[in-house]
Amino acid sequence: MDAILPVLLFVAISAAVAVGLVGAAGLVGPKRTSAVKQMPYESGMDPVHDTRRRFDVRFHLVAITFLVFDVELLFLYPWAVASRSSAGIDGAVRDGLVSGRGLVFGAAMAFIAMVIVGFAYDWRKGVFRWR
Repeated sequence: MDAILPVLLFVAISAAVAVGLVGAAGLVGPKRTSAVKQMPYESGMDPVHDTRRRFDVRFHLVAITFLVFDVELLFLYPWAVASRSSAGIDGAVRDGLVSGRGLVFGAAMAFIAMVIVGFAYDWRKGVFRWR
C-alpha cells in the first residue's frame, strides 16, 4: 500500500487541478452566444449541403498518405531510442544468431522498406500531383 500511495495522490491532485481549471474557465470565460456561434461547423465549411455527398478519392488518398508518414514517425522515434541503448534486447537474444542492435536495426529497415513501397504506390497513383 505504501508504494501505491504516491501514485494515488498524484492522480487525485491531477484530477483536482483539471476540474479546477475547467471550472475557472467557465467562470472567467466570455458568455456571448449568437445564432452563428450555435451553428455546427465542420472542416472550415458551413454544413449547408447534403450529408451524403460524395468525396473525391484524392481526399482519401491524401489522408492515408498522411497516416502512413505520421505512423512512420511514431515508430521511428522509439527505434532511435532503442538502438541507442539496446542492452535489454542484447540480453534477450545473447545466444541467438543476431545481436540486439542488429535485430532492432533489421526491424526498422523492414518497416522503412514498407513505407517506401507505400510512398511509391502513392506516387504512382498521382497523390502528390497538385490539381
